[in-house]
Amino acid sequence: MQNIMMTAAADPIGWHGTTILCVRRDGHVAMAGDGQVSLGQTVVKGNARKVRRIGTGGAVLSGFAGATADAFTLLERLEAKLERFPGQLERACVELAKDWRTDRYLRRLEAMMAVADKDRTFTLTGNGDVLEPEDGVVGIGSGGNYALSAARALMTVDGLSAEEIARRAMKIAADICVYTNTNVIVEML
Repeated sequence: MQNIMMTAAADPIGWHGTTILCVRRDGHVAMAGDGQVSLGQTVVKGNARKVRRIGTGGAVLSGFAGATADAFTLLERLEAKLERFPGQLERACVELAKDWRTDRYLRRLEAMMAVADKDRTFTLTGNGDVLEPEDGVVGIGSGGNYALSAARALMTVDGLSAEEIARRAMKIAADICVYTNTNVIVEML
């Protein structure tokens, strides 16, 4: 039994429990993240904070999925890039993606990030991807596709704000994905 637990803990794929959703609508941006962290079939924590404000004055929203220590390392690196390239989120993301892809230490990190400022939204991966959605909606993590699908459907409903869409979509994802809970943190721009 101990070997099974040690193997699961050493395997980043064994860690589940993140849903991050970013919705851009009518000049507003909402980034939501659930609070569940699971190891295998066990919920380890239900109130993790996976969405943060970074950059000067908290002008950038960031959410992460994957190994926590790896995600924090990437958040610190992105903050450093934002200091170097203030007000240039795309440039900072591209520079981080280059480092992430080519640096021996960084390329071993197991995480994904969703980032947004008042104008743009990006998904960053360890493969060097800096992806900008056409519709302003991004979902990452184990429940990301559920939340993404729900948000896209809710975008067709008139009168819903970015925050309302994000909250409703996260609720739908939590109802479907066992690695997602309803303890949702939402940050707005």
